[in-house]
Amino acid sequence: MRYILPIFLLFSFLSFSQSATKSYSLDASYFYGNIPRHSTSISHLITGHPEGVALSFSAKTFGEEEWQQRFNYPDYGATLVHTDLKNEYLGANTSLYGHYSFYFLNRNLMLRIGEGLAYCSNPYDKESNYRNSAFGSSIVTSTFLMLNYKKENLFKNLGFEAGLLMLHYSNGNFKAPNTSVNVVALNMGLTYNIGDNEQEYIKTITDNKYTEPIKYNVVFRSGVNMSDVIGSGQYPFYVLTAYADKRLSKLSAIQFGADVFFSRFLEEYIKYMSIAFPEDGVKGDEDYKRAGLLVGHELFVNRLSLVTQLGFYVYNPINYESGMYQRIGLKYYMNKSIFGGVTLKTHAAQAEAVEFAIGVRL
Repeated sequence: MRYILPIFLLFSFLSFSQSATKSYSLDASYFYGNIPRHSTSISHLITGHPEGVALSFSAKTFGEEEWQQRFNYPDYGATLVHTDLKNEYLGANTSLYGHYSFYFLNRNLMLRIGEGLAYCSNPYDKESNYRNSAFGSSIVTSTFLMLNYKKENLFKNLGFEAGLLMLHYSNGNFKAPNTSVNVVALNMGLTYNIGDNEQEYIKTITDNKYTEPIKYNVVFRSGVNMSDVIGSGQYPFYVLTAYADKRLSKLSAIQFGADVFFSRFLEEYIKYMSIAFPEDGVKGDEDYKRAGLLVGHELFVNRLSLVTQLGFYVYNPINYESGMYQRIGLKYYMNKSIFGGVTLKTHAAQAEAVEFAIGVRL
């Protein structure tokens, strides 16, 4: 898990490095909010209103590349967040993200999306902190969304922003327990612009029409995870995916395909259930392999893309969690044919695995 953040940041900065920007911004904000109860198992962990600070450094784009114009000249950079979760068992999380910021309404409305890793100061320990059912490891993945009204250069280079911040912390079932925590908060802060503020936005795109023939993709995914049974052990998993994609535009494509899952943790889970809960009807000799069909969408941002997929199992002997699964994550195209990626596979709000992928698009 400790390698996820460098990979995400590498993807981000490889994608960003081609920009010739000469303008940057700093912003700092304070936030105060709540932990929504998405599961009864975290009720005892909600004892106060989380608060914290978010610090960001961003580089501006002005349309030197076509993708920048198509996304209305987004910013990109890094964000550091410290969150006091206001609970003695949860402690505080410190997280680092790579982010994009997208602009709307004459650039007064900003949507910032970040992905990275968080360090948890007080993770689960069977002796000293057995009540922390949210974080089974000291390092977890984290995602944040910030929707702010932003007004720059109110006084020289100094500006103001305020809005809504959402944070998600989860280790993707790398280690149980992993009920995860979400924070929804209001935030308010200041911005400061650095460098050339007089650059003009380049507009050369006149036609957004784009087409490609259907392409075929083969992907190999792997990683380590475990079941929700604490102490049941971590095991490798392997996923083979094949799908066809059709580009609808320069920005998006739809996908149709299939997955085959080889999850060793599930093999051990079947044995455990047959012994611990024989009344549930698990015999212990069920097949741990699964197969599913998927539909998906891919949003292209330069060489980086956001992938979202919805799947349903057509072969699932143990019926683990549910008959449906979801996948969301990032891909980075090394060239037109080869890509890598990191995705999170879930069953609704229950994460199953963080998947590292390598694939080919033919």
